Amino acid sequence: MNEYTFTIVIPAHNEEKYIAKCIKAIRRAEKYVPNDRVQILVVLNRCTDKTEKISRKYGADVIFNEDKCLSKIRNDGVKAAKGRFIVTIDADSLMPYNALIKIKSMLGSNEYIGGGARPKFDRMSLGILITEIYIIFKLLPIIRKSGGILSATMFWFKKEDFETIGGFNEELVSVEDADFAKRLKALGDVKGMKYGVIKKPSVVTSSRKFDEFGDWYLLKNLKLTNAIFTGHNKKAANQFYYDVR
Repeated sequence: MNEYTFTIVIPAHNEEKYIAKCIKAIRRAEKYVPNDRVQILVVLNRCTDKTEKISRKYGADVIFNEDKCLSKIRNDGVKAAKGRFIVTIDADSLMPYNALIKIKSMLGSNEYIGGGARPKFDRMSLGILITEIYIIFKLLPIIRKSGGILSATMFWFKKEDFETIGGFNEELVSVEDADFAKRLKALGDVKGMKYGVIKKPSVVTSSRKFDEFGDWYLLKNLKLTNAIFTGHNKKAANQFYYDVR
């Protein structure tokens, strides 16, 4: 049997409201690479709902993880991946229809070390917009080291390059994706390769944090927000990411 070209790694903690839509969007993108095998791998993190049942229903493989650390969750998924090309995407996000064919073209050309995608919330408000601006400001040092391009929510790379840079930093409990992008870009610089970003269409991601806490929550609680962006504050990360749902 032919090897897998892609593995799509989806970290999932009680994602029964979102996981079906996420997988369906991947299946749509899969149609544009009909000659390639695509593995969808859901990393079930402390799930107590129907995430596993729904994932299996739509043909995804599953593994289990008990950590309160997205770096460890993502790393477990990539280590178990069967594909040469890895894509990580959040369970509450929708992959663009043309993502896989673009990724195959860019990684296959050996001109790109990997890259990310442009995210877009599924709804917008003044509070969300100003929060986005603030987050970009906080991440500016990392963004500059990642080629000056903001990317989030979905990342893509070759498994061998993931192993070279040591995967996602397991000492970080937040902003691990921005750190990973910075280090992937640095490896590309060494190899004379570019860091790419899929800009259109955007990855549509849920605004559920704003729905849950309020559109101005992060701006009204800057102590918590700034703690999250250190990457090392477990109490803040648990409050905002790991101890909810």
